[in-house]
Amino acid sequence: MDKKKLGILPVFIVIALVFVLIMSDNSIDDTNTTIPQVSTQTNNESIGMVINSPSSSVTLKQLDDIFTDASSSGIGRSNVYLYWNVIEPVEGKFDWLQSDILMGLNEKNNHKVTLYFSIINGETLGPFPKWIGKPTLNGINQDELVTVLDAVLSRYHIIDSVIIAGDTESQFRYQERFIPVYQELFSNVYDEIKQKHPDVKFGNSFALHNVLNKNLNNVVEELALGDFVAFSYTPTDTLNEISKNPDEAIEDLNKIFEIVPNKKIGFFELSWSTSNFVEGNDDSQKIFVEKLFDFYAQNESNIEFMTWFRYIDQQASSCVTEEQKIGDQTITLGGGSSLGTSEHVIERLNQYNCNTGFVDVNQNGKIGWNEFKTQIQMLN
Repeated sequence: MDKKKLGILPVFIVIALVFVLIMSDNSIDDTNTTIPQVSTQTNNESIGMVINSPSSSVTLKQLDDIFTDASSSGIGRSNVYLYWNVIEPVEGKFDWLQSDILMGLNEKNNHKVTLYFSIINGETLGPFPKWIGKPTLNGINQDELVTVLDAVLSRYHIIDSVIIAGDTESQFRYQERFIPVYQELFSNVYDEIKQKHPDVKFGNSFALHNVLNKNLNNVVEELALGDFVAFSYTPTDTLNEISKNPDEAIEDLNKIFEIVPNKKIGFFELSWSTSNFVEGNDDSQKIFVEKLFDFYAQNESNIEFMTWFRYIDQQASSCVTEEQKIGDQTITLGGGSSLGTSEHVIERLNQYNCNTGFVDVNQNGKIGWNEFKTQIQMLN
């Protein structure tokens, strides 16, 4: 299975939980946690970055500084990852504390937000609140989903794009018979939300490396719904080792326009690891960034947004575990790889993900960071 989505997204929820508890003098009113003093820097709303911290133990002041440093590059967008069981733990009662902080930091730094609201998460669904239970795909109540999405979008006006299915190809790889079920759910939710929030764009996200490695173009074609089609990408094989050079990676990105010729493309999570454990290094990351912006310049009219996966590295083995805690739910990364053990794959995924940042764990910028900032300045 592809463990990328489950392995990375909970990090941001965990960060919020911890720094709320240890932020000491940084008091927050949970009814209004918008961060003041909005930046006046001119940012590029099409270029984004997932802004994370190097560990889960971080104060609000430290996270504020991290957002400021990352935003100094000129990015104008970031991803925020929300989970239904965290946002609405009790039916009709919303808990905004964590999301208010993250959205407030994005608003302070003039970021538009791409929201990932987890309905499909690779091979898994949810996590859903306990009051909903664990529905199958055709058991998801579209009215309840519309209600929670409407509440989120009404509260956070910086959200301009929404993804409710990530690594979607993994969900339907062996269950193509359920594609019509999801097509109907997506279309109905899309129509209702568009009436309430006509300027917000919706789409599904796919892992391009999975689509290409496992020949799943047909799943993408059938689920290229909404206003855009989003992709994550790692230049890796099925064992999560880098198997492409930067030129070959750009060739992979160009294949998207053959698979989806008639919609705008959102690059949801793009990355290149510098870990030599998975055949990465600083030089290849820098070269990929340079070629990535050349690719963007050539295809800008067809691109909705382009977001780098991670700002700062994390300690090895801290990015992925076999069991992920998200709010009150625990998701198990089950199954192994036909080419190696589950532990083998997870070890490499940890090494890959934890070293995809532009800044290392000692707060030193990599050469890819300088290249990234230079390229955005040239665009701006």
